[in-house]
Amino acid sequence: MSQRELVVLGTASQVPTRHRNHNGYLLRWDGEGLLFDPGEGTQRQMLRAGVSATQITRIAVTHFHGDHCLGLAGVIQRINLDRVPHPVDVYFPASGEVYFERLRHATAYHETAVLRPRPIDEPGPLPAPGARFALDAVRLDHPVESFGYRLSEPDGRRLVPERLAASGVHGPAVGRLQHEGAIEVDGRTVTLDEVSEPRPGQRFAFVMDTRLCDGVHELAEGADLLVVEATFADADAQLAEDHGHLTAGQAAKAAAEAGVRTLVLTHFSQRYPDLGQHLADARKHFDGELVLAEDLARVPVPARRHR
Repeated sequence: MSQRELVVLGTASQVPTRHRNHNGYLLRWDGEGLLFDPGEGTQRQMLRAGVSATQITRIAVTHFHGDHCLGLAGVIQRINLDRVPHPVDVYFPASGEVYFERLRHATAYHETAVLRPRPIDEPGPLPAPGARFALDAVRLDHPVESFGYRLSEPDGRRLVPERLAASGVHGPAVGRLQHEGAIEVDGRTVTLDEVSEPRPGQRFAFVMDTRLCDGVHELAEGADLLVVEATFADADAQLAEDHGHLTAGQAAKAAAEAGVRTLVLTHFSQRYPDLGQHLADARKHFDGELVLAEDLARVPVPARRHR
C-alpha cells in the first residue's frame, strides 16, 4: 500500500521558540520524498522524526528568507555524506540563485551525490523527471520573490474485482487489459472501462510567506491537503499585510472557498505562545479537517475522493 503523509519538521516563523523549530516539511508520496523550505535545524529535526537523507528525492524552496532556507546547507551536505544514490532535484526562485549557491557551497565537503538545480524564472509546470505526478510553481506576494508549489496526480481508473470476475478476466489477462485497454475473452471484447471505475488523482499544495493574492487561491483549488502559513491572528491583520503574510482567518477562508479537504496551518509568529485565537479565527470559515501544525507531527493525505 502506498504511503502519503506530511512529516512536519518545524513550524516557527522568523524566530524559533523552545517548542517550535524553523520551517521544514517532508511530503512522503509513495516512493518520493519532497522536502519543502528546510530552515535552520532541519537536519536534526529529520533525525528526531526518523527521516533519512536517502528519503529525499526533491527539495523545494519557496523563497530565500533565512527561516525557509538556512538548513539547506546542512541537508545538502548530509545528502552527500550519506551518498544518496539517486539524483535530487532542487527547485527555487531563479532570482535567489546566488543564495542557493552560497548555501550549497557554504563549507568544504566531499560531493558524492547528484544535485540538480531547477531555478524557477516564471510560474508554471516544473521539470520532474521520473515523477508520477505534475509539479507546478505559482507566484505569491511577499517582499522577496516567492513561489508556492502544487503537486497533482493524474486521474486514473480502479479495477473492480466483481466486474473482472463477471467478465471472465483473471490471471495474466488482467495485466494485459490494463496495458492494452481491451482484450478478447471467449469471443467477445472486454474493455478497461467496463471493469473499472474512475479514480480521481490527488492534489497537494504548499503556500508559504505571502499576502492574500490570486496565487493563494490558485494553489488551494481542489487540494486534498493544503499546507499554508498563518503567521498572524486576525486581530493583527494589518501587521500581516505590512510584512507580506496571511492571518489564520484569511488562510482558512481561502481553503474553504477552494474546497480543501485537510487544512494544515503553520509558520506561527513567536508573539503567540498560545494558538487558541488562531483556531477560533480559522473555524469561523473552515469546518473541515483542520490541523494546527506541531513539530514532528505526521498528517496523512486523506483518502481519495469518490466520484
